Amino acid sequence: MAAQLLLGKPLAEKIRAGVIKEVEDLKARGVEPFLVAVQVGENEASRVYTNAQRKNAGTCGIKYELQELPADTTQEQLLKHIASLNADPKVTGIILQMPLPPHIDARVCQWSIAYEKDVEGVTPTNMGLVSFGKPRLVPCTALGAYELIKSTGVDIYGKEVVVVGHSDIVGKPAALLLLNSFGTTTICHIATGQRGHTEMHVRRAEILVVAVGVPHLIKGDWIREGAIVVDIGINTTQDGKIVGDVEFEVAKEKASWITPVPGGAGTATTAILMKNTVEAAKWQLEKRQ
Repeated sequence: MAAQLLLGKPLAEKIRAGVIKEVEDLKARGVEPFLVAVQVGENEASRVYTNAQRKNAGTCGIKYELQELPADTTQEQLLKHIASLNADPKVTGIILQMPLPPHIDARVCQWSIAYEKDVEGVTPTNMGLVSFGKPRLVPCTALGAYELIKSTGVDIYGKEVVVVGHSDIVGKPAALLLLNSFGTTTICHIATGQRGHTEMHVRRAEILVVAVGVPHLIKGDWIREGAIVVDIGINTTQDGKIVGDVEFEVAKEKASWITPVPGGAGTATTAILMKNTVEAAKWQLEKRQ
């Protein structure tokens, strides 16, 4: 029996509905959520994302501004710009668009964002809160994957969970969220693959999250019968097709639930960014009271 599709759109719509209500409540209390995106130089992929941010913000009633800096902006200048946004009480959320020019250290600049305005959840404070099971602002794609898994109604407690990919903004936080729900969680990475052990781990996964960026890295016949598969990879093949990291056509015949690519985990990312923007505004309000 073919898997049920785990679609991101219904989750995104549900999240936005909640955000709209919370924005109305905040405005009634005199607080207007205001998200500022900072982009350094031109990047077409980033432009697509900022357009989606603007559209979602408008739908949710969140004030939004894209601040574009020239490509030759120095790291010191960018840090000063971020510091000015940190100090501006009207700005409740800050997102630094990737990629940055090669002369700028992205991690240093992301970590300079005030943690209570860090709507991407990438600062050490917010990542630390996730690791201690007290998440407040969580990386958007990782949280989207986690919420999709929960939407299936599965009890994560004790399940064999495998996360393939250990990036700071997807793999690690996704693994921590699932670990906090008492999933028996394994993280696979490049060294796992070099030792030839990735297949072994994937085959026992009742819940599988893949975020690597290698088309069809995970073979469909590795999937355990009845597994929940969340594929976060988005790759373009030589013939122009968009595919994930999992061999979808084979995997869907074994999984109970599986995300399509596109249309899966990534679809909810921008809605979760809006959710984080509201959470950031609430956090700042708490600090002032």
